[in-house]
Amino acid sequence: MDQVEKQQILQYVDKYRGLFNEIANEVMMRFLAGGKAEINPLTNADKFMNVLSRGVKVDPSKIMQEQMRFLESQMKLWQNTAQAFMNSEKPAPVVEPPRGDRRFKDDQWDTNPMFSYFKQAYLLNSQTMQNMVDLLEFEDNKTAEQVKFFTRQYINSLSPTNYALTNPEVCRDILETEGECLARGIDNFVRDLENSPLEAFKVGQVGLDAFEIGKDLATTPGDVVFQNDLFQLIQYSPSTVKVHEKPLLIVSPFINKYYILDLDKKKSMVKWLVDQGFTVFIMSWVNADARHKDKTFDSYVVDGVIQALKVCAEISGVSSVNALGYCIGGTVLGVAASVLKKKRSKLLNSMSLLTTLFDFSEPGEAGNYISEQSYTLVEQSANTKGYFDGRILAYCFSLLRENNLFWSFFVDNYLKGKDPLPFDILYWNSDSTNIPAKAFLYYLRNTYLDNRIKEPNAISVDGVEVDLGAIDVPTYALATSNDHIVLWQAAYESIKVLTKAKVRFVLAGSGHVAGVVNPPDDSKYDHWVNTRNPKTSDEWLKSAKQKEGSWWLDWREWLSELSGEQVDAPKQPGNAQHKSLEAAPGSYVKVRVEKIEAPVKPEAEPVAE
Repeated sequence: MDQVEKQQILQYVDKYRGLFNEIANEVMMRFLAGGKAEINPLTNADKFMNVLSRGVKVDPSKIMQEQMRFLESQMKLWQNTAQAFMNSEKPAPVVEPPRGDRRFKDDQWDTNPMFSYFKQAYLLNSQTMQNMVDLLEFEDNKTAEQVKFFTRQYINSLSPTNYALTNPEVCRDILETEGECLARGIDNFVRDLENSPLEAFKVGQVGLDAFEIGKDLATTPGDVVFQNDLFQLIQYSPSTVKVHEKPLLIVSPFINKYYILDLDKKKSMVKWLVDQGFTVFIMSWVNADARHKDKTFDSYVVDGVIQALKVCAEISGVSSVNALGYCIGGTVLGVAASVLKKKRSKLLNSMSLLTTLFDFSEPGEAGNYISEQSYTLVEQSANTKGYFDGRILAYCFSLLRENNLFWSFFVDNYLKGKDPLPFDILYWNSDSTNIPAKAFLYYLRNTYLDNRIKEPNAISVDGVEVDLGAIDVPTYALATSNDHIVLWQAAYESIKVLTKAKVRFVLAGSGHVAGVVNPPDDSKYDHWVNTRNPKTSDEWLKSAKQKEGSWWLDWREWLSELSGEQVDAPKQPGNAQHKSLEAAPGSYVKVRVEKIEAPVKPEAEPVAE
């Protein structure tokens, strides 16, 4: 890049400086108006520094050694940079990006001396800061993990790739478009700002109109056969002449939309199950607003899962139902199973748990957000609205993989002025769900903070004490090897709570979503099985057998044995008592957080006793 090009870039940036200032003022006003915007983890610098000031031990000699290493590396970098500017020969780099870091893939980061310096100086500073934090000795592991997590967030936010004048790709786009990419980026930023809550900025990962629910996604034929003010129950139309006698109820996570399990026809677990001869029901939770402020965790268990199980049994004409719970859906299903056991109900026939925690001793990176201080802020925000804004959760989960799910979109959307590409999983990921305040706060308190759900009789639901150890139905538990939300080792620890249940634990490849949504016809990941559940997860893995292809096939074999005889498929969803209210995917799933409106409700039937 020559001097003329540099001058042109500065002129184009200066052209839009007024708009940049207006946006900055708008962001500041929103921040101040938010009142309790400290819920945003990246605004907690003062609290972060307070942590460093207490309960930390430091070895001065190791700190000094790290500083000397840094100074030596910086000196070498300055010498190499001077040599690169004076000679055509490119010196060997002082530092390289970590393997898999795609931020610096453009050739200019290596061939242009200026950008090469930006990159290497940043990497040296990052490396030194991380090493310094690693040298700190904390009184407890949770504090250490939180400090490392927020240090990583700080470091990655300062990458030269995130700034217009230090990113060669952005500079090239500014020249080629004569600054128009900046104008488009401003439009994109304002759009996303308007669709963000006061407490956090939700970067656009995919266009809101990229897909249509019921047309592009969630297309498996079926009908809504029951609803209350908490969920709609969808029964899918059979595609086989015969079906298994006992139906399957899928309990989706109430912090996400259910259609992650019903994407397009090739990826849909729902369609695959229907084609295997299972009668499938799924719960589509309401997208909460202020009207749901009094809904509690008990509501999700009793008026949600248990009510859905009753309706499934009534429609299918059976006494017991198989159920699957995904993530938080699995946690709620487990609590429901305990309540049913305490009430001596035989309504639940088996339980399948996908990436589910009961023991929150190791909550993964998501646990770094949770503390008594942050809980108080969440409590204030949620109680003010009557619900917890799902966009804040989406923002927090994106920062668990910040370079891939936040900063890459920040650069493309706002600096390059590009529109996000349509991608079904990211569309689902961006389609957030609000959660009633009381239910969400109770869940946080008794899981991530106090870890009480695993303790026998520590909590009560519907007037009975919850004891997961009393559950005795056959259980299938799936974890995924690269899951950053539910660590597979923590999922394994969680099955130990189920002391009376016969549990088949299976480990799938990949992460929280891709490891679960892994259709057999296009299987990308293998899975591991073990007939024994030894004391530790390491022991389990050592003696486990790797099997090619999707875990769906292993689960189908397990579930088929628990699903009864083959019977004639029903002619249509529902029955005389529970008639079709509307076609799948229903109206609840179509309500978006960005514009909460009351769903159009067909006349609901009375709640079955």
